[in-house]
Amino acid sequence: MAQDALAHLCRNAVDVISKEELQARLLSAQKEKRPLRIKAGFDPSAPDLHLGHAVLLKKLRQFQDLGHKILFIIGDYTAMIGDPTGRSQTRPALTYQEVKANAESYQKQAFKILSNDPALIEVVWNNDWFGQMTLANFLEKIATRYTVARVLERDDFEKRMAENHPVSIREFIYPLLQGFDSVQVSADVEIGGTDQKFNLLVGRDLQRAFGKLPQIVMTLPLLVGLDGVHKMSKSLGNYIAVTDSPKDIFGKAMSIPDVLMPVYFQLLTDEPWDNRMENLYTTDPMGMKIRLAKNLVAQYYGKDAAEARQRGGEAAEKEAAEFERVFSRKENPDNPDELSIAEKEIWIAELLKRAGAVASTSDAKRLIEQGAVTYDGEKITDFNLKLTITRGALLKVGKKKFIKTV
Repeated sequence: MAQDALAHLCRNAVDVISKEELQARLLSAQKEKRPLRIKAGFDPSAPDLHLGHAVLLKKLRQFQDLGHKILFIIGDYTAMIGDPTGRSQTRPALTYQEVKANAESYQKQAFKILSNDPALIEVVWNNDWFGQMTLANFLEKIATRYTVARVLERDDFEKRMAENHPVSIREFIYPLLQGFDSVQVSADVEIGGTDQKFNLLVGRDLQRAFGKLPQIVMTLPLLVGLDGVHKMSKSLGNYIAVTDSPKDIFGKAMSIPDVLMPVYFQLLTDEPWDNRMENLYTTDPMGMKIRLAKNLVAQYYGKDAAEARQRGGEAAEKEAAEFERVFSRKENPDNPDELSIAEKEIWIAELLKRAGAVASTSDAKRLIEQGAVTYDGEKITDFNLKLTITRGALLKVGKKKFIKTV
């Protein structure tokens, strides 16, 4: 049984340090009838979770389904320092009020995927121990147990120093603080993205230095975003948020580059990517993309996981039918977004900005010159046009943006 669990839990993992230790820990937990303690840390530097985070959350849920307990570490203290992982420059620090607000949002969104059964999850705030720690405590308890040479092995620091970019002392101690979290909660396993491997190994080393059994380290792939180039990130705009509406989840999923579909199926769904799926992908890529979009809507639609299971399938079918009607048959959507306009006349560029279709006047000009804007069925070609507003008329921008003026 432990062997089957090991194979299931290691699916999609990039690193498991080590599989032999994880198997032994699973066998020990089974024999002693106790759950393993599975740690994952979240620095709430932004208010929303996206599907890149969901890769990690789904792995945590697999551990929960086998009866193990998740230690959901909210880095309310470390978020104010700033994790340098993957950064080419210093990350701005947040205020404690910003961190707390983001953390509350994180918890609500995470429970779309994770069970909130107290036997299967414990939410922990690392300010509980760091907030009371004095400088003398830090120097004695943590700083003396790790060397400068080891911290300098971190790729982020090596790259920045080679390019003469500064590395602050504040960032320098971040891996030690994240590692000390593992000591505090006695983690059996810590899970993170491949970019977190160094920090996770620091936790393993510090646990050993404190006389604890060192945690198993498991890393997962970083999800490439909708642009097909960079990892999914809200700051890059290439993301699907956990809280997006069914319409937005479906529409964004349909814009995923074809080449990424196997990865999205493997990391974000429970459907195995086997020869049958590969054949379907080769012969009907559009059908497979619709299948993926339906799957994602079904998972995340609703206020919680139970509602998603009950109503998600219905929402997915509705969005698939709407997509087919609008994009395949070139019809207008049934329920477009509405925009209230008080003026009788408005400059077309201003209308596009108010509708959220463009971020700037130059973007509006570019779209108009490309012939991508129509209003009430008429293509707009004059960037300087003063448009007469018609109640109920449809503003169409590109292939996916529809707004009804009211």
